[in-house]
Amino acid sequence: MISTNDFKTGQTIKFNNNLFQIVSFLHVKPGKGAAFVRCKLKNLRTGSIIDNTFNSGIKVELAFINKNKIQFLYIDGNKYIFINIANYEQIEIEKQKIKNKIKYLYEGIIVDVVIYNDYEILDINLPEKLNLTVTKTEFIEKKDVKTNYYKDATLETGLVIKVPLFIQQGEKIIVNTQTGLYVSRCNK
Repeated sequence: MISTNDFKTGQTIKFNNNLFQIVSFLHVKPGKGAAFVRCKLKNLRTGSIIDNTFNSGIKVELAFINKNKIQFLYIDGNKYIFINIANYEQIEIEKQKIKNKIKYLYEGIIVDVVIYNDYEILDINLPEKLNLTVTKTEFIEKKDVKTNYYKDATLETGLVIKVPLFIQQGEKIIVNTQTGLYVSRCNK
């Protein structure tokens, strides 16, 4: 159990029979009345974010989350197959659990899996930036451009993003996985 006075950003708590990660919190002590803690909580099972207010000093159960390094192997229907790097155990993750992250997965990528109670897989965490190869893009001459300085590029994972005009097919680029935007050319 943890007191609401000891909340920290990133902690995971059990509240209303769900797992929540504390996104942000604020201790409020009004001039009149009891102090309270206003929190923004992310539901780890659904991904939704809620606002909640706790009375100051009440106890909430702390949930312990494990993170393990896993490597993506292949897709089998609606399941994504990974292997735990530490013990070589295969892990199957349903497509719906990671649906917004599958566009960044390619064979061999290493990600963190978020597990509760050693059996419930909640999510995967991608690296913040990935080096991906451009598999398809069109050539546009600079004289043909009037206002748009970006063009579409299809990456090796099937993801389509906007890239600057100088990026050509076969080049490696860096993509931010949180925003889905082009960052820069890869120096390798």
